[in-house]
Amino acid sequence: MIRMKSLSKVYRTHMIETHALRGIEIEVKEGEFVAVTGPSGSGKTTFLNIAGLLEEHTGGDYFLDDVNVTGLNDSQRSRLRNEKLGFIFQGFNLIPDLNLFDNVDVPLRYRGFPASERKRRIEEALGQVGLSSRMKHFPAELSGGQQQRVAIARALAGSPKVLLADEPTGNLDTQMARGVMELLEEINHKGTTILMVTHDPELAARAARNVHIVDGLVTDFVRRESPTLVAVA
Repeated sequence: MIRMKSLSKVYRTHMIETHALRGIEIEVKEGEFVAVTGPSGSGKTTFLNIAGLLEEHTGGDYFLDDVNVTGLNDSQRSRLRNEKLGFIFQGFNLIPDLNLFDNVDVPLRYRGFPASERKRRIEEALGQVGLSSRMKHFPAELSGGQQQRVAIARALAGSPKVLLADEPTGNLDTQMARGVMELLEEINHKGTTILMVTHDPELAARAARNVHIVDGLVTDFVRRESPTLVAVA
């Protein structure tokens, strides 16, 4: 599903080079739940941004669902991102003036789905995160954990093959964080591949596999005894 070969990222500013990623070699299989860990400044966010086609890599190759994204133009990258990927961030990024239904609807409108299809997808996604009864509520009426569930529903509504999560529980207390993690596990068990960056060792331990990044290098792989892998038809 995700395969990186000798992948590197170099930022150049006024004759100064910063090597954010150095020859990353990694494969994330379909249906896998992988947690990416490492200290601040290690390259985790750059890694996730490249995986999400939000940044271009400098060297090496990146294959997303068997498509080599190296050399794709902006339009091709955007289309591939919209078709294959969903995003969850530490900040919920909900629009305060829109109710939950309309918040989830925003990316679907952008992709041009007809109204009937959007309605079906929104109701299904909000139902999956347990918020069917709150479709007409506004973000300010929800707890932090519920707002993150809306953000997850928004990502799921587009039927992504891969869900990319950047510190999805970073703004939540322990109880809410566990609830969000349980939801992500449930989503993974239904077949969605998840790649999650986290600083929380307890949450990382619940993923099928941990990838540790230090100074732009993958330094360690840890696979759990009972990996969260699903059979995909």
